[in-house]
This record gives sequence, C-alpha cells and structure tokens, in this order.
Amino acid sequence: MADLQKELQTLSEDYQKLQTELQSTVEARQKLESQQQENKGVQKEFAQLKEDANIYKLVGPVLLKQDRSEAVLAVDGRLDFIAKEIKRVEKQIADIEDKAEKIKMTIYQLQSQMQQPPQQQPSSKAQAVA
Repeated sequence: MADLQKELQTLSEDYQKLQTELQSTVEARQKLESQQQENKGVQKEFAQLKEDANIYKLVGPVLLKQDRSEAVLAVDGRLDFIAKEIKRVEKQIADIEDKAEKIKMTIYQLQSQMQQPPQQQPSSKAQAVA
C-alpha cells in the first residue's frame, strides 16, 4: 500500500510538471500567433503601398530607409519562420498532452486500486482431493 502511495505521489508530481510545461508552451504558441498577425498586417500594408513609397525600418533609435523588395522579403521570411515554429510548438503541445493523459489514466488506475479492499490470500494449505 505504501508503494502505491509513493508511486501515486510521483505520478502526481510528474503530472503537475507536465501541466506547467503545457501552460508555458501554449503561451509560446500564443506569442507566435500574435507575431504572425502583426507580420500579416505589415504584409497587407506593403500590398497597399505605391511602388515608389518609402519604407523605413526601425533599428535601435534610428529609422533607416529600406528597399521595398528587401522589406517584403524580410516580412515573408519571418512569416515562413513563424508558421514553422507554430507547427513545431503545436506538435510539442500534442506530445505533452498525450504524456499527461497517460499519466492521468495511470493515476486513476492506482487510485481505484487503493480504494479496493485488500483481497484475501488463498490459504497455503493444499486441499486434499479425495
């Protein structure tokens, strides 16, 4: 019984760690999605600009003039990178959720074992068959 209790405690701690990891991974995905929306907005702005419009990039405290094609390529590259990162993070989330679900099922099984009354051991005396 003490072994079951110890195992249950260990599994509960593992489950808590996975939940914390899941929460931080979901937050990372939300941050990536926010960056993706921001870059899509920039992409739409570029599409609405005239061909001869000036584009500036903020570098530290200074605005530097940037070539349009260079700016568009940079934003497109960021969007590709962000999309790949979102896929990677979503796979990570799915893996964590799978691990957590397996641990949760094991915890339920242990809890149900602990709630069952102990079974009587069959007597060690062999019964003679006549």
